[in-house]
Amino acid sequence: MKGWLRVSLHPSFYGLLTLLLCGLLLLLFMPDRKRKPERMTPHKDKICKTCGRSFEWRKKWERDWDVIKYCSDACRGHKPGELDAALEATILELLAERGRDKTICPSEAAKAVGGLESRRDWEGLMEPARAAARRLVAAGKIVVTQHGQVVDPSTAKGAIRLRLR
Repeated sequence: MKGWLRVSLHPSFYGLLTLLLCGLLLLLFMPDRKRKPERMTPHKDKICKTCGRSFEWRKKWERDWDVIKYCSDACRGHKPGELDAALEATILELLAERGRDKTICPSEAAKAVGGLESRRDWEGLMEPARAAARRLVAAGKIVVTQHGQVVDPSTAKGAIRLRLR
């Protein structure tokens, strides 16, 4: 056919076309990927899913702040499991047995889950028990007290008591 005009395209056009097709395929086959918002969200404090402590916005999380769930690499590596769920359930059971305005110590939950035979059995569960208490505070089920006053569980040091909300 002599009347047809043949158009030649620049080689970089094919590279651009390939990139566009790959991007389209990624969007189609990765629906769980959250899209970044066009405008920045406020830098509200968040609560770690593992330890229950509140943590603040950091410059290194600037682009991903909406999807950050953990306060540190250590927390990201240790997600709550069966032991943590058992500690949370034990705390709620002990508080329900005691009554509305009564308190318990996190060590009581650690002893109930770890065993009473020796201190070595339950002592390693003290920090996980405190973390379970912080998660329950974040869920709005209990409060943490020191000397009868409600305190922030993220910053509380020393002996604490747990009470139903």
